[in-house]
Amino acid sequence: MPTLTAQGITKRYGATQALRGVGLSVEAGEIFGIIGPDGAGKTSLFRILATLIVPDAGSATVAGLDIVKNYKQIRNIVGYMPGKFSLYQDLTVEENLRFFASVFRTTIEENYDLIGDIYRQIEPFSGRRAGALSGGMKQKLALCCALIHKPSVLLLDEPTTGIDPVSRQDLWEMLRKLSGEGITTLVSTPYMDEATLCNRIALMKEGLFMDTDTPQGIVRKFGERLWAVSTGKMGRLLGDLRAWPGIGSCFAFGDRYHVTTVNTDPRQELHAYLSGKGHAEIVITEITPTIEDCYMKTAGS
Repeated sequence: MPTLTAQGITKRYGATQALRGVGLSVEAGEIFGIIGPDGAGKTSLFRILATLIVPDAGSATVAGLDIVKNYKQIRNIVGYMPGKFSLYQDLTVEENLRFFASVFRTTIEENYDLIGDIYRQIEPFSGRRAGALSGGMKQKLALCCALIHKPSVLLLDEPTTGIDPVSRQDLWEMLRKLSGEGITTLVSTPYMDEATLCNRIALMKEGLFMDTDTPQGIVRKFGERLWAVSTGKMGRLLGDLRAWPGIGSCFAFGDRYHVTTVNTDPRQELHAYLSGKGHAEIVITEITPTIEDCYMKTAGS
């Protein structure tokens, strides 16, 4: 039986339709990622599953419990980490952790084995107020507070936004360990590279899941050859590429443009076209699609 389920979840805030019939099924111990930009509806879905708000339509369960009828029981088995830091900034690290432990009638000592790997990194600052911590330390403290009552389900809304690369790596290592211990994790992120760290992902846009699969499955569905193009005149290149009759799609990726084309191998024809437009230092290389490429293609289709 899946640990998390949702069917036809919709949510509206006035004229804004945040969720448009979202459905999912997450197995025990799975790390399920929701990938999408700000405004996609990720936070609304998390707040519904955490029983903080109710959907306008649809249904959902957590560990077999209905989110509306059984919200009190669900809150005892869910660890929720909102996107915005929401701990008590005037309390110290240790005071925050002890407070959240007491809410669930437990102690730091009782569940230290669950949080130890990550808490040891902030334990030297246990006497520092939470508001004075760095972004990475705040997220580690928030994760410890979400875990202190030994939940069976974790809901992590953009836990790595705004933190340094080392802290991001530490957090994902912790999630993998928790997955091995049977804890089910639903995590959202705007960072496409983090998608590969999940067992399965859903690509989300404007309140809808566009596709759900393993990261490898999403990439396999790309279905076209992809090319990276650069020249010595990058400022003009985008317009010239999109004006070429043989172009399929074209998006900026760092210092190159990723393109698909009508022809299977466009290198000679495209090189000649760009040369005719006055471009030099032309580089056209076939590349493997990433999750970000797949998202851009799916969102634009």
